[in-house]
Amino acid sequence: MLHMVIAMTLQAQAATPAPLALHPANPHYLLFQGKPTVLLTSGEHYGAVLNLDFDFLPYLDELHARGFNLTRTFSGVYMEDAGSFNIRNNTLAPAAGRLICPWARSATPGYVNGGDRFDLTKWDDAYFDRLKRFCHEAGQRGIVVEFVLFCPYYEDTMWNLSPLNPRNNVNRTPDIPRTEALTLLHPELVAVEDAMTRQIVQELAGFPNLYYEICNEPYFGGVTLDWQQHIAAVIVEAEARLPGKHLIAQNIANGSADITDPNPSVSIFNFHYAAPPDAVRANYHLNKPMAFDETGFKGSDDLPYRTEGWDFILAGGGVYSNLDYSFTAAHASGTAEVSAPGGGGPALRRQLATLKRFIEGFDFIRMAPDDSAIVGGIPDGATARCLSEPGRQYALYLKGGTHADLQLDLPAGRYRVEWLDPRSGQTTSTETVDHAGGPLSLASPDYSEDIALSIKRR
Repeated sequence: MLHMVIAMTLQAQAATPAPLALHPANPHYLLFQGKPTVLLTSGEHYGAVLNLDFDFLPYLDELHARGFNLTRTFSGVYMEDAGSFNIRNNTLAPAAGRLICPWARSATPGYVNGGDRFDLTKWDDAYFDRLKRFCHEAGQRGIVVEFVLFCPYYEDTMWNLSPLNPRNNVNRTPDIPRTEALTLLHPELVAVEDAMTRQIVQELAGFPNLYYEICNEPYFGGVTLDWQQHIAAVIVEAEARLPGKHLIAQNIANGSADITDPNPSVSIFNFHYAAPPDAVRANYHLNKPMAFDETGFKGSDDLPYRTEGWDFILAGGGVYSNLDYSFTAAHASGTAEVSAPGGGGPALRRQLATLKRFIEGFDFIRMAPDDSAIVGGIPDGATARCLSEPGRQYALYLKGGTHADLQLDLPAGRYRVEWLDPRSGQTTSTETVDHAGGPLSLASPDYSEDIALSIKRR
């Protein structure tokens, strides 16, 4: 296995494709494999690498089959137990003895979840082999890996499982509260975190299908901003002499927040539970991709997560990452019954695949949010989003209502008009309209829940 991973790494390092980058013509979006890119997925709960019982090949095959191009995975510094957040069969909660992480095991027994304690001065070659194989297999399928370096310890149960906890290693790391683990208060612990970051950056240097997130949800668990800025600087410094530079993402808030002093090293701004998509409007002036990085806590029905995805992307967002709890170690292709605070499953993935095909049907790199194009006819209680290249192409999304008589302000021209059912993926009405300019009336087919509209100049 080792020689195969080495060969894959050398192949990746020798390859010519540039890493994922901001699109030079419109940096609200990305450039990947030479193409304008919106990242969109419905992925597992971040344990694909660190959980040895998770077979990531069927998982990546399922993402690829749906046309998805993103997966999010945690490094192994943080994990959960079987009861965390009421997630049944949680991929981020390895069974006893089944955690693999950047550090090698020592010969001293006593890791709280089975096996020997960790030696934070030694790397686990098997972990990096598995990580690089995961990145390689994802890249072969056109899938970008968002690699999450750190995560706050929400509760003592999570901190008790971490290799950084002194009870789980042989290196006598400081015995501190969980809320001080991701701060600059303890230089000896920061040195361990820095070394891990540098090693990961070195190991993954050759993979173009990759970006780093500094820390998941740093607004919990005592994580400080100066520590986040420090880790970003470590990434930048570690890549300074390496070929190709990877984008860095920073998790800003749950919901929305105004980014007032952006770190110049950060290229992607992540938000969780970002519905409605106010974060896009509030920060669009920064000219960086806005990401809806995690969904959940709205039950197991498909509707909330489908509509959130459509709403966010049609508001001008560049990344939508649905958290799909139907992926488990026993059902790595995503067919498990969902028992968690979120949703997932094949039906939802079909609906989100429709969204990806819809946005990719436009030359979206030339488009921008343009709700002013809709001058009337939004149903009571409904919301409407519009991306446009004025006079050329318009992508609209209505959430709520059952019928719309839209009034759109369009220049003169001949337009192809198509209405789409986001739930079924079926086109429900098409027509060609010769328009003299000014307000254009378009009556939608009857619908339930939501409807999308494509208008393209002929």
